[in-house]
Amino acid sequence: MAPPSKKRAPISDISRLSGPDKAAIILLSLGEEHHKMWELMDDEEIKEVSQAMSNLGTVTSSAVENLIVDFVSQMSSTGSVSGSYDATQRLLASFLPEDKVDTVMEEIRGPAGRTMWDKLGNINESVLANYLKNEYPQTVAVVLSKVKTDHAARVLSALPEDFSLEVVTRMLRMEPVQRDILNEIESTLRREFMSNLARTSSRDSHEMMAEIFNNFDRQTENRFLAALEERNRDASERIRSLMFVFEDLQKLDPGGAQTLLRAVDKEQLGLAMKGASETLRDLFFSNMSERAAKILREDMEAMGPVRLKDVEAAQQAMVNMAKDLAAKGEILLADGGADDELIY
Repeated sequence: MAPPSKKRAPISDISRLSGPDKAAIILLSLGEEHHKMWELMDDEEIKEVSQAMSNLGTVTSSAVENLIVDFVSQMSSTGSVSGSYDATQRLLASFLPEDKVDTVMEEIRGPAGRTMWDKLGNINESVLANYLKNEYPQTVAVVLSKVKTDHAARVLSALPEDFSLEVVTRMLRMEPVQRDILNEIESTLRREFMSNLARTSSRDSHEMMAEIFNNFDRQTENRFLAALEERNRDASERIRSLMFVFEDLQKLDPGGAQTLLRAVDKEQLGLAMKGASETLRDLFFSNMSERAAKILREDMEAMGPVRLKDVEAAQQAMVNMAKDLAAKGEILLADGGADDELIY
């Protein structure tokens, strides 16, 4: 049985309507044949407009007409619509309370995503784990049950072991979560986590550019770095230092290491190995024949002291060769993340 509806006076004054109320009235007026309008909205918008629609009651024909005329006149007065962060904030402030506007705008500044759970999926697992480790295990279980499984796995791996095991136990026993509890968790995440993240997290621009440069082909990378070096040498050097470097070669699997060893100049290999870490040396020596490894060690000893700039040049040549092989699809290079897996 449907709940009894409360008697409300028909709506006749559009000046008191909220934004969702106005959207609801216009969508009702357009009718079902304009269902594609709904397809352009995200889940949160659909929920908000639907809620407003279900609570409208009767709207007088004159109010509907005034609303549509007002809408059309605003559109036609400029002939175009220009959207920006400030314009959006001003528009929201015209019909939402200040605290609600702040919440919405902070969320816009936060990681991209259509819903709160989408947004969490775009947050680095270490950052999210650092926040969740201070929450109740049951709350964390609910949050991780709502994000994508691969992201949940990374977050669990980043949590303290005992705590993560407790979360897993809660997830295994978890029953369907009541809507009001889920709403409260979403609200808390928006208020305490997403807004703080938007205010405090400012990604280093050089780190971002290093990732972009890593995805250039060799010719484009050199062209941009050379041009940047002429304008801002410090920025160019910092980006170079953040890009894929020699020690990152230790992320190669045996097949990739062997392919690189066959391609690199043997004299450069010995020189590069002089300045390599024990971990990287072990990787390459273990992927050579016993005889080849013995010869390489002897060559390195015979070199005696070498200039640092020569070692760095040899190491950079190996990195360049690795990137060239990766571009040809002969090896795979991890992009720098600790959780990268190379599959051949």
